[in-house]
Formats: sequence, C-alpha cells, structure tokens
Amino acid sequence: MQKLTLKKIAQELDVSISTVSKALRDSPEISDDTRQKVKAFATLYNYRPNKIALSLKNRKTKTIGVIIPEIVHHFFTLVVSGIEEVANSRGYNVIIGLSNESFSKEVTGMETLANGSIDGFIMSVARETQLKKDYHHLNETIDQGMPIVMFDRAIDSVACDKVIVDDVEGARKAVAKLLSLQCKNVGILTTEDHVNVGKLRTKGYRKAMKEANLEIREDHILKLADDLNREENLSQLKEVIKTYLMENAAIDGLFAVNEIYALTAMKAAMQLGKDIPKDFKVIGFTDGVLSKYATPSLTTVSQHGKQLGQKAAALLIDRLEKDNFDPPFETVVIETELVERKSTS
Repeated sequence: MQKLTLKKIAQELDVSISTVSKALRDSPEISDDTRQKVKAFATLYNYRPNKIALSLKNRKTKTIGVIIPEIVHHFFTLVVSGIEEVANSRGYNVIIGLSNESFSKEVTGMETLANGSIDGFIMSVARETQLKKDYHHLNETIDQGMPIVMFDRAIDSVACDKVIVDDVEGARKAVAKLLSLQCKNVGILTTEDHVNVGKLRTKGYRKAMKEANLEIREDHILKLADDLNREENLSQLKEVIKTYLMENAAIDGLFAVNEIYALTAMKAAMQLGKDIPKDFKVIGFTDGVLSKYATPSLTTVSQHGKQLGQKAAALLIDRLEKDNFDPPFETVVIETELVERKSTS
C-alpha cells in the first residue's frame, strides 16, 4: 500500500480528514465506534504519523506559519501586516518563513515550521517551485490534515483555500489606460511563463490590445529571466530593457508586470532621452513605496496587499477553529485599483 496519510485513511473509511484527525487524538466529538474503526485501520496498515500529523495530534499552537518568497518586496510586507492584524485580534501568533524564491528552502521551511510549531500555513509559492511544478510538499501537508491558504501565486492543481487578485483584469485596465492616453505602440515587460502572475498579466495585456483591435507584436513582449530580479543583477536588467527600447523605438507606452521592471524601464528610457510622460508613458503593477516616491512618480495597479492578507488569515483561522480540513475550498478574488501618478500624466 502507498504511504498512508490522513487523507488516504479518510478515503478508505469514507469519512472526512477532520474525522480521522479527531478520532486519532480521541476527540469526544467522534463516536466510540468511529474512533475504534479509524484506530484499527491505522494499526492494521502500520500508520506512522509524520511530524505534521503528530503536531496536530499533540496540541494546538495558536500559531500560523507564513511563507513568503522575499522580504524586501513592499507587497509582501503589506500582506504580512494584514495577516498579523487579523491573527493577533483572534489570539494567534505569526511566524514568518522566507523561501528566497527557492524550492528547497520552501520545502525545508515548511518542514521546520510544521514540526509542532504551527497549526496551518499561509503562503505565496516560490518561483523555482512553479518552474519545477513539484508540489509534493504542499499536497503532503494538506493530506496530513494541516490547512494551507495560498495567496497571490496560487497553484490551481493544489486543493486548498486561495486569495488572489484579478491579475488579468488589472493588467487589462492598465493597458487600456495607456491606449486611452493616445499611446500608439504599447509594449510589455513581463516574466517567463512559469511565473503564473506574469503569465496572467500578459494575458490581460493581450486582451486589452485585442479589444482595441490592435496588432499584438511579439517583439513588443519582453519576457525577462528570473535571475534579473536579483539585486546584484539590476544593472544587467537595465541594459536588457534599454536594448529592448532601442530596438523598439516606436514604443510610446509601456506596461510592466512588477514595480522593479517599471522603474528600471523609466530609468533606461530617460537615459535614451525620452520625456516621461510627454512621449513615453509607463504603468507598473504592485503599488509599492518606490512607485510613490520615484521621479516621476509611477502610475501603478494596486493589489490591496493588506486586505489580501486579512482575508487569507480569516480563511485559515476559520478553518482551524471549525477543525475542518476538508473541501469545499474557497477562492477569493480581490479587485485591483489603478493609482494614477506622474508617469502617465
């Protein structure tokens, strides 16, 4: 038989994961008959609870684990502040883990926190995890009865609660704004396709262009490699964007799927003698501190990070307090907002 998990026991006995979890820890909510049946099955198949299942059995920690890809990004700071606000108001503590966009660090971080330290996870998946498409650590955590709420970078194939922004519509509105300002040639700076938010925002760009009956030129779509986001590679990022702008001199409007791309593009454009916003307009995604204080200030799509964090924490705590680890799961979509500044007017 395959490695036994709470989910597999639940399936075999036609009960919920929550029922199995409660039965194994002798919860009075479960009938004697069901408890005996679950324990007999677990014994028969030599069930050995892993660290996650043991932490569930032994105690509730009133602590939430939050895994984020990077600490310096203003968006993640806002999300964490929203999580902490709701968690603290409901008597929970928060522990932050950092994946640094690494698959192995994400796996290790989750294993460490799940070892009796926390009751559930709120997380945004690392870029390398998306690239590998390896979600075993996420599914194993859920199968053992520990709930996960994903935010921002959610994986469709992983069954859990999710809080996301409408990336497609936010990007569509941003590009439509550039077109309404009489931009004739709108380009996009985006990620490689394995980063789902970049892929969705590129979809929004294509949608806006199609709605305006404009040709979508593939040479106007620049997909930037992941490693160019690193601090030590920002000068290289600027050179790549600068080359793109020189090769596509007709571009007079630019949508960038994140703040770093947008601000770097403004710097490169100004070095090429372009006047922002007179003959070159820029809109970014994620309304960070740098957007507000850049020169000129950056028009951007706000993701309402704090609201997103508040909702993610409420979803997780509700599930924990109901002791319910089973479907149906909820996907909450937070609407974006275009914040207009000097880079477009």
